[in-house]
Amino acid sequence: MLIISPDIVKRPAVDRFARREFEMSDEPKGMRRGLAHYGDAGFSLFLRKAFIKAMGYSDSALDRPIIGITNTFSGYNACHRSVPDMIEAIKRGVMLAGGLPIEFPLVSIHEAFSHPTSMFLRNLMAMDAEEMIRAQPMDAVVLIGGCDKTVPALLMGAASADIPAILTVTGPMITGSHKGERLGACTDCRRFWGQHRAGAVDAVEIEEIGDKLAPGPGTCMVMGTASTMALLGEAMGMMLPGGAAIPAVHADRLRHCEATGERAVALAAEKLRPSQIMTRAAMTNALRVLQAVGGSTNGVVHLAAIAGRLGFDLDLEELDRLGAETPVLVDLKPSGQHYMEDLFKAGGLTAVLREIGHLIDQSCLTVTGRSVGENLAAQPAGWHNDVVRPLSDPIHRGGGIRLLGGNLAPNGAIIKQAAASPALLRHTGRAVVFTSLEDMANRLDAPDLDVRANDVLVLQNAGPKGAPGMPEAGYIPIPRKLAAAGVKDMVRISDARMSGTAFGAIVLHVSPEAAVGGPLALVRDGDLIELDVENGSIALLVEDAELEARRAIWSPPAHIRATRGYAKLYFDEVLQAEDGCDFNFLRANPR
Repeated sequence: MLIISPDIVKRPAVDRFARREFEMSDEPKGMRRGLAHYGDAGFSLFLRKAFIKAMGYSDSALDRPIIGITNTFSGYNACHRSVPDMIEAIKRGVMLAGGLPIEFPLVSIHEAFSHPTSMFLRNLMAMDAEEMIRAQPMDAVVLIGGCDKTVPALLMGAASADIPAILTVTGPMITGSHKGERLGACTDCRRFWGQHRAGAVDAVEIEEIGDKLAPGPGTCMVMGTASTMALLGEAMGMMLPGGAAIPAVHADRLRHCEATGERAVALAAEKLRPSQIMTRAAMTNALRVLQAVGGSTNGVVHLAAIAGRLGFDLDLEELDRLGAETPVLVDLKPSGQHYMEDLFKAGGLTAVLREIGHLIDQSCLTVTGRSVGENLAAQPAGWHNDVVRPLSDPIHRGGGIRLLGGNLAPNGAIIKQAAASPALLRHTGRAVVFTSLEDMANRLDAPDLDVRANDVLVLQNAGPKGAPGMPEAGYIPIPRKLAAAGVKDMVRISDARMSGTAFGAIVLHVSPEAAVGGPLALVRDGDLIELDVENGSIALLVEDAELEARRAIWSPPAHIRATRGYAKLYFDEVLQAEDGCDFNFLRANPR
């Protein structure tokens, strides 16, 4: 349960002192920040105040610390349906602390309503956040995230703008029910759709299930990317304690928003910036938590992008080392059985941090102005539950995510071993290759497809440039004829991503991707591929001379030669998975 301690969130008496500190500062603040260039600063301020007064503000209001609030609501985005209510609670908190809250719109991305993929647009949202935070007068900003790519985009933008910032999220949905069975998007979406493809669930029932999978506002209630990034945002110290797991419809969600608004005013006075919080050590804590919660593989890509904005690289080998000593403790779908509202009832991230407290850096600073360790000490004692396991009885030993190398992935690949079939973690099989998403869609279910249960499905040209946008296509469906025969899992390999809600023996983020000439582009039907997760290897068992002959006749896909607009910017600047698929020119230290 969420406990917002008086020692964590400063109350009005302390805020009055903070406001005095704010007022005494010599730095431009409030309406004087970032004046438009007219060649006359006095006129710029006069004009700005004249126009903002059309909103009904008084001089007294305009003299207060200004707290920006990112409005990420959209009629296309059910995950953010509750944002208007959250904004009102944040505004209340800001005003209680003596600040002036001003909301402003940003790009809103929903996973299912983004063509060609939400990842294609994540960097656009990050640019929007950075530029609007920088362009408009605000002394601190409250970031409202939710659906998968919104939290990383906001943290990327805030890291680059580097003014005081604090994160909150819309929170997970509550669960639905079908024939007495508890349901949640989107692990159960995939499970039932697989049954539908296999003929076990008919067209009428799949529509009934679709009506029940998302019963309210909020993000997927399993350990998908949204839940993962919310937990990682809290683990890095950018969110008030307890905020990641609160269900979207719970009253504690609004109380957390109010407290976030209050704290934002204090952050403005303290000038505590994201770069002081999201340090290398904080990122290591996030990687540790990623492993412990059985988080989405997408978390790796997003943490790499955030790190690049802050001036350092995410150490993927460190991710592997941390995984070797950090078991999966959270019994949540798709790696376990429970849902995010159960994690909330069990104590949220605090319950996890207590189990791995000896493995994390508790000295890291957080948005509370206090350390991770001090925040933990202020929370109530834990209690036994079946959602967060003790270290002595984990869901999976050896970490949720494993780094892979080898001649098929010279720059690395990853597998969510906690959600894979154990029997397939060491496997050699014959490649069945799909050269693109279109090719896969056209041939996957063909009755004459030459495929057997022990084969390895390979998808090419689905990476950052190949798809484009590195879609969540790595969860290659089991070919219909095999699914009908009862096959539940196969080794699948691609340069794509996979939803955190998905499961299976799936190798992802193969780098370099096929579209830039990586070895994945050279795989042909019938090649033998060897997967050895224990030894961290993915190998293409083909002679070097044959690979060189194939390389000599390879050519890149035509679509990457975009000539205008955001697509041109994207193809010119997007980096590979190990650099978070960010734009090179947006990194603190471009490649």
